[in-house]
Amino acid sequence: MEKLWRYALMLPLWCGLCACAAELPLDAFASRIEIRTFTSQTLSDEQFLSGDKQGPSVTLAGELRFPRQNAAGKLPAAIIIHGSGGINSASQSWAYELNQAGIATFMVDSFSGRGLTQVSTDQAKLGRFAGVLDAFRAGEELARHPRIDANRIALIGTSRGGTAVIYTAMRRFQQAWSPQFKALATFPLYPSCFDRLDQDEDTTVPIHAFHGEIDDYASKEQCKSWFKRLASAGRVVSSVEYKNAPHSFDNLLGSTTPVASMGAQSTRQCHISEQSGLLVNTDEKKPFTYQDRCVTYHPQTGYEPTATAAVHQAVLDALKQLLK
Repeated sequence: MEKLWRYALMLPLWCGLCACAAELPLDAFASRIEIRTFTSQTLSDEQFLSGDKQGPSVTLAGELRFPRQNAAGKLPAAIIIHGSGGINSASQSWAYELNQAGIATFMVDSFSGRGLTQVSTDQAKLGRFAGVLDAFRAGEELARHPRIDANRIALIGTSRGGTAVIYTAMRRFQQAWSPQFKALATFPLYPSCFDRLDQDEDTTVPIHAFHGEIDDYASKEQCKSWFKRLASAGRVVSSVEYKNAPHSFDNLLGSTTPVASMGAQSTRQCHISEQSGLLVNTDEKKPFTYQDRCVTYHPQTGYEPTATAAVHQAVLDALKQLLK
């Protein structure tokens, strides 16, 4: 499987289409691809938390792929939200896998419409909750599509995108930003989490999270603490940690030996909570910024094939059960 996907993702780079097309299973190809635009906003985290809708509008786009094999009627779909480096091979491989399983995919580009290519080295360029709003707006766009079943939509996000999809589960944010939002489940991969947000134990969507054991990028310990509070509150939440897996472990074009992501910023040592509508560094007792002492640099990323195969199977199995 590892060799197949690496080969497939490099098709445009080093071989002719006719010679190599057969290497990718036919069911992984989309029967139709649409580039769908939708309107979101670029807001500060404080604006998002307070429900301030006065920020500038932005036109974003996503790639909507329809599976080759699909039944008559409306299709289930998964929204794919990328991380700090933009759409990568992890995003693409999720689209291929889900299409092969008969599920449409909407791979959202949160950066190009904002004039960004990456925010890894300067996370302050875009609020952490921007992806949450983008996911809501992408869901609204999908729900309007005549081929998509609005009652059978799931969300998958990696890294910063994992943070985005995980917080779509909060009722408070749904009511403020997308009252008609509904989803079968969220599947955040190696997300970061805040220590505490107002009403963060009131979630309406199952959360199934996946981290890597040697991840030194994401604030996974903060996620685990939140998950314990959610479980105690009776919410549907699960968390899996894969052995020997670094951050971005499902990026098939990553190095199989973890390497430093030079200049990238990590908040894994930061303790951040919401206080009066602000994100506060609770250790320093002041509003959080990326100049705070807790922010670290050069975390490692890499590809781990066993974890990748396992997470693909886990998500597909969960979706098949939900869609049955």
